[in-house]
This record gives sequence, structure tokens and C-alpha cells, in this order.
Amino acid sequence: MKKMLVVYYSWSNGNTKRIAEQLTNGTGADIARIETTEPYSGSHEDVVEQGKREVEAGFMPQINPISVNLADYDVIAIGTPTWWYTMAPAVLTFLTTNDFTGKTVIPFMTNGGWPGHVIKDMKENCKGAAFAHEIQIQFDSMGKDHLETSEDVITEWIGQIKMEINK
Repeated sequence: MKKMLVVYYSWSNGNTKRIAEQLTNGTGADIARIETTEPYSGSHEDVVEQGKREVEAGFMPQINPISVNLADYDVIAIGTPTWWYTMAPAVLTFLTTNDFTGKTVIPFMTNGGWPGHVIKDMKENCKGAAFAHEIQIQFDSMGKDHLETSEDVITEWIGQIKMEINK
């Protein structure tokens, strides 16, 4: 049996957190949250505008160390919301400051109808990883927590991952 970790970044309404917790509950994986050393603040519009500037500049914010050692895991699911058609800057920091050699990485992302190139960007920044079971999960386009992707699709995805880690 392979040891699995779910790592995620989630800001406002917690859609990515929701999926990360659902994946953790369905697989028995450990979980860790990516957090910036300086939390985003202000209104949703303020953070969206700051996120846009950061993405356009290629900015990578400092993040707090996660609570676990990646070396202890065989499979690492990494979740991010979509920020201006790519991953959240905090996830970019996490990916570029860790070595995933010998790990299977499961990229997952949440979006409000504009998936962009998140999965492609995540793969390009995961040094040494093999990839499996990537998924994009859509929520309401108005930034709410209404799930547009079918629960059946998510349940099937979790089932595939569970089979993978139990090999």
C-alpha cells in the first residue's frame, strides 16, 4: 500500500479545501494546507486584483513550511484554485521549492468555468514527478460554492486514486 498526502491551497470560499477534504476522507490520506506567510486580505475583488498582478509578474509568495515531510509519501495530490488561468501563486512556490522525484503527483484544480492551463503549468513545475489521475473541478462561475462538476465524477476519481494507492 502506498502512502498518500493531499496538499492544497484555498483562499476565500474554500472550494479547493472542500475537494481536498473529500479526497482525504475517501482515501485515508494525510492532508496539509499551503499557507502564505502574509495572508491575502481585503475584499474578494481586492484579492482577485492582487492575484492577477502576481500571476502576470510571475510572483511567488513566501509560504509557511507544511506540517509533514514529503519524503514520507509515495503519492501526493496537489490542489489549487484557478487564478488568472493558472495555479495560485502559493502553489507555484510550493511546486518550485520541492523535489518530486520518485513521487506520483495527482494535480487537481478548481475553477469557476475558466480552467485555463493550470494542469499543464503544474506539471511543468513539478520536478521529477510522474503524474496520474489529474482532474479539473468546476464550481459556480460567480465565485460561489455550488458544484457544477457531477459528484459522480468526483466519486469515480477518488475511487481510481484509492485503487492506485492500494496496489
